[in-house]
Amino acid sequence: MGYHGAMDILLFEERKRDHIRFALDPANQAMGLSGLDRIQLHHDALPELDFDEVELRSSCLGNELKAPLFVAGMTAGHADASELNRRLALACHARGWAMGVGSQRRELTGELVDNWKQLRREVPKLVLFANLGLSQVCEASVDQVRRVVEGLEAQALCIHLNALQECFQPEGTPHFRGGLARIVELSRALQVPVVLKETGCGFSPRTLTRVADFPIGAVDVSGLGGTHWGRIEGARADAPAQGADSAKVDSIRARAARVFADWGESTVDSVISAARILPDRVEIWATGGVRSGLDAAKLIALGSRLVGYAKPALEAAMLGDRSLDEWMQAQEFELKTALFCSGHASVKQLRERGLSKGNDVWTIKV
Repeated sequence: MGYHGAMDILLFEERKRDHIRFALDPANQAMGLSGLDRIQLHHDALPELDFDEVELRSSCLGNELKAPLFVAGMTAGHADASELNRRLALACHARGWAMGVGSQRRELTGELVDNWKQLRREVPKLVLFANLGLSQVCEASVDQVRRVVEGLEAQALCIHLNALQECFQPEGTPHFRGGLARIVELSRALQVPVVLKETGCGFSPRTLTRVADFPIGAVDVSGLGGTHWGRIEGARADAPAQGADSAKVDSIRARAARVFADWGESTVDSVISAARILPDRVEIWATGGVRSGLDAAKLIALGSRLVGYAKPALEAAMLGDRSLDEWMQAQEFELKTALFCSGHASVKQLRERGLSKGNDVWTIKV
């Protein structure tokens, strides 16, 4: 490997470490904008069931889960990610959650950084989602993408849509032309479903209408209200850059990131629009500002089949195995309590009744 290739890898890995560091900074969380505080589940004082009867079991894309929860993709492709992903994977495997991995961009060229084969031996039944950006799949061949998915033995491929992040990232590649056709092509060519995933800016009705007829398996709305990657890249751009021209460009990006700090469609608005626009065959997944099992219950009532956590899971994992397991248990208990106290015996019942009965189950507070 030449000097410039080695430097590119070092810069890439440093960027991924920056992403973890800045993602944990409260300043880069769009808290209060998810819309979850506006949703209220109605209390049932006579639920006519026992707490132990409440069933969390669910499924996604034909895969059985012990709970309708998953850890969203956050980090991959650098040395520090392996142990963190292993800890998250073991915990999700034990509790029957699903898990997404971080961007696998480096693997498109055959460079194996994360030891997925070893991880798969430890968690053979874990429902795992591969992860590539739209800019990258537009440039890669179908065979390259297929190798990434097969290397992880993934149950789905998440294609992340991060237009705002790519604009503000100093190394960004905001090249999305041809993306619509490539999504359809991959959805038909791969042996696993394709999931369209935003990265903190959500889905507008216009975008959802555009993809409603695509042969995709799910849409992860990843709405405004949690980690905001525009803010993160703005924070990175604020750091000193090499050379006068770079410093000027980064200063412009940092300023623009502050202007767009609240850009996006809220998680709640995205899910409500998705439930109205997407056909039943396309699952709705919800991430973006989810901070409790009660938040998960609200999103399920709005129509979500799967609810994901990013920053809270990362924080818990960094504290160790015990903290992570206790945090996951807390999410399940809170979700189960919300089901019981709203009079629902199962996740499926809450979702179906929430969609059909609407405000009999939940209310948008003014």
